[in-house]
Amino acid sequence: MKKVLTISILLMICGMMTLTAQIQHFTWQGTEREYLIRVPSQHTSPLPVLFFLHGLGDNITNYDQTFNFGQIAEEFGWAIVAPQALNQGIGAMWNAGLMPSSIDDAGFLMALLDSLTIQYQLDPDSVFFSGFSMGGFMTHRMAIMHGDRITACVPFSGLITTADAAQTPVAPVRMLHVHGTNDNVVGYNGYSTAFGMNLGLGVDAIMDYWQNANSCTGEPAIDTLPDLKNDGLRFIRYTYNCGTDLQLLKVVGGTHNWYDVAHNDVGYKEILYEFCSGHSLPSGVPARETGYLQVWPNPTNGVLNIQMPNSDSPAKDIQVFDVYGKLVDRGRGE
Repeated sequence: MKKVLTISILLMICGMMTLTAQIQHFTWQGTEREYLIRVPSQHTSPLPVLFFLHGLGDNITNYDQTFNFGQIAEEFGWAIVAPQALNQGIGAMWNAGLMPSSIDDAGFLMALLDSLTIQYQLDPDSVFFSGFSMGGFMTHRMAIMHGDRITACVPFSGLITTADAAQTPVAPVRMLHVHGTNDNVVGYNGYSTAFGMNLGLGVDAIMDYWQNANSCTGEPAIDTLPDLKNDGLRFIRYTYNCGTDLQLLKVVGGTHNWYDVAHNDVGYKEILYEFCSGHSLPSGVPARETGYLQVWPNPTNGVLNIQMPNSDSPAKDIQVFDVYGKLVDRGRGE
């Protein structure tokens, strides 16, 4: 029998194998562009594909070594494509509308997708885009310009530029935006203290933009994820009521960093895979649909029910926090 714990609260819960990489070349609009691709050693066709876009001034060799795309390809069972941005005077930078540029990076990325789809038998119904920092900016642009061909987008610590905010997305798109509230490089409110300038829409405005694009209604469901590690962070997930999946992962206290399950309650890699595929990695935190933990009603104004499987396990201590990380009640499952 499943356990059900009911407690009164004072506030609402808002709450393997690594292959040697070789740089590949692809000519687009008369310019030779570079990219890396990692393919799992064993897979069936068609093959899901993730385009992962690097940050400002970075390069794909460093990105590949930092994120270990070969291992990610094996774990995900996907092709991982890491394209290289061109140098625009301040280092390698994607044209996501942050500054005037004639470089058509969005066209390059779609042309590269078309070429690799034929070569590697990629799945046109499982095309995912993600990126960190400037790569997150470009992920938003890809969703706006080519969301009709992209299955899901997950920008980390990137914004929608003012130029792109004036554009109407070509289609609704599955979107998970991830951002830290203490990010001083790409500010949560759109302002960069590191660069001393505004970079685009703040996160709240970004979510309004995508709510309008995805025909959302009402208020989002809010889950404050378990806080088990002493990392000074709180991970809060907002799930919007839309015709197409739309989520925000708000990292309270989060800075301009990539978080992982070895040191944090939530790992960005696991979150990326879960949102795009609808499943959990075998080594990751179980997805909500597995029945690992059910909490209702959410939001609540008085009584909260917490249901846990496995009645043979020992009784569990329960702690309830509000969106600011303040403990508002505690109890014990029987």
